[in-house]
Amino acid sequence: MVSIVASAPGRCGIVGNPTDMYGGSVLSCTVQERAECRLTLSDGPVRVTNDEQSASLSSTADLEMRSDKIDIVRAALRFFKIDPATAGFDIALQTRIPMQAGMAGSTAMLAAIVGVLDAHYGWALPPYHLAEATRKVEARVMGVVCGFQDQHMAVFGGLNFMDFAGKETLEQGDEEPLATIEPLASFQPAPPLLLANTGVKHHSGTVHRSPRERWLAGEPLVREGYARIAELARRAKRALIEKDWTTLGALMNENHGIVADLGGSGPVNEQLINAARDAGALGAKLAGAGGGGTIIALTLEPDRLGRALLDAGAQKLLTPAPVPGLTVTRAD
Repeated sequence: MVSIVASAPGRCGIVGNPTDMYGGSVLSCTVQERAECRLTLSDGPVRVTNDEQSASLSSTADLEMRSDKIDIVRAALRFFKIDPATAGFDIALQTRIPMQAGMAGSTAMLAAIVGVLDAHYGWALPPYHLAEATRKVEARVMGVVCGFQDQHMAVFGGLNFMDFAGKETLEQGDEEPLATIEPLASFQPAPPLLLANTGVKHHSGTVHRSPRERWLAGEPLVREGYARIAELARRAKRALIEKDWTTLGALMNENHGIVADLGGSGPVNEQLINAARDAGALGAKLAGAGGGGTIIALTLEPDRLGRALLDAGAQKLLTPAPVPGLTVTRAD
């Protein structure tokens, strides 16, 4: 059978998150784990399978959200106005990215779905539009309150400084500028980073909603805090290029301090972050959304830090690395 296979990586925010929701800047790196979508031609209704469940989608009525793990496919088909009754393909999903862990695992999966649809229908969307389309599916169909970091990292991959000036409304109007993506992976070595997953699952939309409401209300503490975090990301770019790990770590720490003061962290996050710093990490912070998830640490002693984080309750350690973004291949 003819198949199209697409995969996309998760990501970790080094400095700058969550200002991708507020017209800010972010320094971000991919993780090595990826999500994969396989589209296979078929004659019947669209059959969707993943590691935990399956569903048949035979009409547009089947594209209503049901709060399950098939929704991500329903949302993509609905956004692109694809009728399952005439689609002529099946979809299979699998992932190695810890889900609901603050590493954009769901977004990576959605980017892979958008990638196979783009290849199947021959739309030939440029990378910027693939990222924009992925976010539109999340925001407009699935109702996720999200910024732009996740989608652009999933599509572009690597180690990037990204600027989202002019996109703070989150509306994605035709008049809005596209994101600025500056690849930095050529500045080797990459920063010595380690991720620790807490095992606590959360939905990033629920984490982001309250700060977003406070920002829209013009609360000075939130406005000033996020403006400062965006500035930290710009400084972090210089520190990374100059391989000034001490400064980069300090910027990570300040970034997290602001987020924590605004209520964006949580006890399990703080436990691992404190353990990382006690073990000599130059910097430690949330890798994505708070309330659980994953922390990122900058360290010159990864073995020592890894042991300390596991002793402090981390369920899994991962090593970030600049890897390719969305890839699409065809197979017979």
